[in-house]
Amino acid sequence: MENVIPQLWRTCILAQDAVKPGEPNPLVTMGPFLIIGVMFYLLFMRPQQKEQQKRAAVLANLKKNDKVVTAGGIIGTVVEVSSDNARITLKVDDNTRIKFLRSSIQGLLEDSTDSNSST
Repeated sequence: MENVIPQLWRTCILAQDAVKPGEPNPLVTMGPFLIIGVMFYLLFMRPQQKEQQKRAAVLANLKKNDKVVTAGGIIGTVVEVSSDNARITLKVDDNTRIKFLRSSIQGLLEDSTDSNSST
């Protein structure tokens, strides 16, 4: 019995963990996540915000005879803008006029026939 206690004592001492160094700085551990967050913002969110601002400016400046394309892919010419600026009437064909919400206009249509005729 006398030999068992010192042996248990030695086993307990040897089984203890080595002295751990201090915990690293939280900024070092969070650094990669912060960098990834900033990169995500710069690569994805900021360009989308700029595109939304550009689209809002185009929609705010729509006027008669602008060629536009809708979110559904319909191409037409603006004939009338309602007094509350919420609805737009597009001329799709000679006798076809369709009313759309301003928010359903995707953007201005660049006239490719003008650029082809000048070359």
